[in-house]
Amino acid sequence: MIKDMNKKQWLIYILVPLLPLLIFWFLPMIISLLISFTNWDYISPTYDIVGIENYTDLITSEEFASSLWNTVVFSLGTVIPTLVIGFLLALLLIRQKFMHNFIQACLFAPWVTPMVAVSIVWSWMYQPEGLINNMLAHIGISGPDWLSSSTFAMVAVIVVTVWKNAGWAMLFYSTAMSSISPAYDEVCDIAGASYWQRIRTIYFPMTLPTTLFLSIITLISSIQAYDQINVLTQGGPAGATRTLLYMFYQLAFEEFNMGKATALSVIMLVITGLLAFAIFSLQGHYRKEGMA
Repeated sequence: MIKDMNKKQWLIYILVPLLPLLIFWFLPMIISLLISFTNWDYISPTYDIVGIENYTDLITSEEFASSLWNTVVFSLGTVIPTLVIGFLLALLLIRQKFMHNFIQACLFAPWVTPMVAVSIVWSWMYQPEGLINNMLAHIGISGPDWLSSSTFAMVAVIVVTVWKNAGWAMLFYSTAMSSISPAYDEVCDIAGASYWQRIRTIYFPMTLPTTLFLSIITLISSIQAYDQINVLTQGGPAGATRTLLYMFYQLAFEEFNMGKATALSVIMLVITGLLAFAIFSLQGHYRKEGMA
């Protein structure tokens, strides 16, 4: 039957599944790219072509530089702790037989909780008279005003994000570790290897593909973070937690500068694509070395 299909039939079978992707992804992307070369204000029916002015204005602005730096800090501050904590939790669970599934479900629960709900609860805890400062007061430490301090606001947002994502990373690491052959542990037992040596020679290298995968997903998620920033700090204080995505929101829906906002979205797409390409290249290099 497949051999009897002509080119038109093949084209139909290929295009039909691609239509949603073309309509809801490629078409909006092309329209956004075109809008980025205009000064459209989201309200007026008319606009002017401004060329690359939106891009040059963005790249040379202090707001873009500070937002880019905040995005880098937020991304590193969430990706690295999320992977490290997820890896350590998986190591603990892999040896925990008693109530293993229950403990794993409890650790994974924050991930399935909506970020808005999580952020609201944490915002209560971060209040000057909230739970965190009360706990610090019991040990003689005067807690700061977490969400109003330019020093601690970013830390507060990062903690919320890591707390929510660590259990998700743990689940992937647990799956990867459970698939490791017991023969490796038997060899370590014979060689008298310590637990640290087992981690360094077995668990860490054998879960490296999982680490690279989680790095990509967590990195993209951190660049796209919005809910926790909007609920906790609204990008403040004084732009201390304003990331590129939150800057996009302000340009598009507060200043109604859609031309500059879409230009920023294009820049973010390029940055995300380059980072994903770099990590995929590392993953490909690792696979080649593993096959060699």
